[in-house]
Amino acid sequence: MNDKLIVGLEAVVPVIGLISGLVGAYVGLQNRALLAEVRQELAELENRIIIRINGTYSRNSECLLRNANVNSRLDDLAEEVRNLSRFGAQRGEP
Repeated sequence: MNDKLIVGLEAVVPVIGLISGLVGAYVGLQNRALLAEVRQELAELENRIIIRINGTYSRNSECLLRNANVNSRLDDLAEEVRNLSRFGAQRGEP
């Protein structure tokens, strides 16, 4: 009877070890998959934040260039208005 019990325990112990190893491997794979998914979502969120920031704020050099362009256009319009008023004054129109 004791021999049968010992033989049974000798078979059960390796099976328990095998099951424990398989469960550990499965949990490790699940953790890796979850970590990869979290990293991917974090990268997507980072990209959305960067896109939103770039769409909201302008760089100093862009603002200076835009202001120079606006001032140039306003100067051109002012010169055109002066020329039209001179032309109207030469024709005798009010």
